[in-house]
Amino acid sequence: MRVAALHRHPVKSLLGEEVARARIDAGGLDGDRRYALLDLTDGRIASAKEPRTWRRLLTLRAGTADGGVRITGPDGAALDDAAISALLGRPVRLIEERPPGATLRRSVPEQVLAAGIDAEVDYTVQEFGGAAAPGSFVDFAPLHLVTTASLAGAPAARYRPNLVIDHDGAPYAENAWIGRELAVGPRLRLRVIAATPRCAIPALAHGGLPADPEGLRRPARENRIRPLPELPPLPCLGAYAQVVVPGTVEPGDAVTLH
Repeated sequence: MRVAALHRHPVKSLLGEEVARARIDAGGLDGDRRYALLDLTDGRIASAKEPRTWRRLLTLRAGTADGGVRITGPDGAALDDAAISALLGRPVRLIEERPPGATLRRSVPEQVLAAGIDAEVDYTVQEFGGAAAPGSFVDFAPLHLVTTASLAGAPAARYRPNLVIDHDGAPYAENAWIGRELAVGPRLRLRVIAATPRCAIPALAHGGLPADPEGLRRPARENRIRPLPELPPLPCLGAYAQVVVPGTVEPGDAVTLH
């Protein structure tokens, strides 16, 4: 196996950038999920996991710039907080530090598929980074990986991984990696800790990619498993990992399962 691509998402739920080389340490891929938009209406973190309110986040793109972040709109123009708020229809502020007790809402994905993205559906309240170092806006663990076999031709952007691993075996091989380690490139070593449960985001439009319900329906049909013992079976695709030994990685680097 080899690294096929590296992706960084500087701002949570915004489109990201593909990178040619990246440092990965205990905090994850350098610059990934280091910022978020704070909803000034209710104090929650803006997330496309609640598509009725926040699907327009996926029309914005975040890129690293001068040690910070630059957010652009659909026309490529740079946006400040006021312009982002106007586009989203809600007042928001870009933040770098996570407020104490910050949460987001995660709409029940099957209900979104059944009722549509404009419908009011049930949701759960999600905290951040249960298996990650404090401070970032990652969902659970510092690194998210997926194989090309599991993508099955779907754009990686729909699933927002950090590492795409070229793998010519069966889809969902990541399920069998849980509890094992991956050596990536000359030094990086990862411990795979859980399958990645999918929210509604893979079914949504992403920039120029149209909405595609199959992005969620396929793992719901093919790979409904328990990502953690305390959770029910959920549609999963990809895996979460923690960093055992940090390192610098680039596409083409070898990936070995241990």
